[in-house]
Amino acid sequence: MDGVSLPVRLGLIDTTSHCMSGDILFPFAFDEVIGKQVGEEQLEPIVHMWRHQRAFVLGARDYKLPNAQAAINWLRGQGYAVAVRNSGGAAVPLNPGVVNLSLILPNRQGSLDVQRHFEMMAALIRKSLWSCSRRIETGEVHGSYCPGTFDVSIEGKKFCGIAQRRQTRAVIVQAFVLIEGSGAERGRLVKEFYDIAAQGSAQADYPRVEPASMASLSELVGGGSVESFVASIKQQLGIARDLTGYQDYSSFNLERMEKTLADYRMRYPMNVSC
Repeated sequence: MDGVSLPVRLGLIDTTSHCMSGDILFPFAFDEVIGKQVGEEQLEPIVHMWRHQRAFVLGARDYKLPNAQAAINWLRGQGYAVAVRNSGGAAVPLNPGVVNLSLILPNRQGSLDVQRHFEMMAALIRKSLWSCSRRIETGEVHGSYCPGTFDVSIEGKKFCGIAQRRQTRAVIVQAFVLIEGSGAERGRLVKEFYDIAAQGSAQADYPRVEPASMASLSELVGGGSVESFVASIKQQLGIARDLTGYQDYSSFNLERMEKTLADYRMRYPMNVSC
């Protein structure tokens, strides 16, 4: 996979056949809990795919903006589940046209090679989109939301962002992939959030979003769907690998989940509930 290989044995949990609703912290807490089990060799490496009906996920910097609570209330007034994730990156809106993909991998030597794991995710996405892989580029897209060195784009339009969460003995690489719908419409939502949250402060640290920098795969290549993308990911993961599939979370030991969720809520308290 472009010289960056995933483990031969993998577990795959795919819940994309339906969209989650309600608590957006659940999938991030799941990644955190399972990451510790993978790092402790209680589980094989895991690939996690999921979607959410209507959510807006902040980065830690976004939460610190001067008028962030007012912007959060504004989002919640429109029916968005809002939370702060514990991985890197900045604000990202989620809806049924966005597939979220996590690679939960052991990092038992405590390697600090951050780039290697970003490359792993970018390579998986590129290989899964083989029909347009020659047009796919990585590198920060100016004006995109949740910008980063490993933005994934076609012809200058970003359709995927990648963030990373590192534990003592595991690493969790998380990507959002815009498959269906309007990238610019999502970009306008993020821009409006920042307009409210930054309160006109020129000194505030946040991405200056240009909505036209975002696009979905269906807009970029035509005819793309959530189902076809998920099938392509599964096909790519199944090449020369022992793949164990799960359709829900019932097979996993989630004893730590409630504590993890409580820790997240305590770390980033919000004044208005969903």
